[in-house]
Amino acid sequence: MSATMPDDRSFHVLDGVAARLDVSPAHPRRRWSAQAKAHLVEETLKPGANVSAIARAAGIAPAQLFGWRRKAVKDGIVQRDPGEAVLGFVDVTPEYSGGIEIVVADVVIRAGANVSLETLTRAVRAVRSA
Repeated sequence: MSATMPDDRSFHVLDGVAARLDVSPAHPRRRWSAQAKAHLVEETLKPGANVSAIARAAGIAPAQLFGWRRKAVKDGIVQRDPGEAVLGFVDVTPEYSGGIEIVVADVVIRAGANVSLETLTRAVRAVRSA
């Protein structure tokens, strides 16, 4: 609730002291030199390197180191090992047999594509009541 304005309509001087906000980070941001980044990225490119472990040892988030690595490879600063597997999307064509398999408790109900809904419903109800 705010204070009422005095009758003489004079202004009030508020004294304030600048302080660190509670939501600001406790530590200032670190600035990483290009050499330090390159050294860490080179470590991640060694065979069998664990990027998350390297990041934790350096005191940074693994996502930060992955980002530096991705940028270094994209910019051509470092080269990937030619034998290194690259992840990507693969086209998958599912094989559809035209049937359905329903597991109720320890009973498996297999039905073809031409089974009616009523027949399938009766089979599931019979298994549940057994």
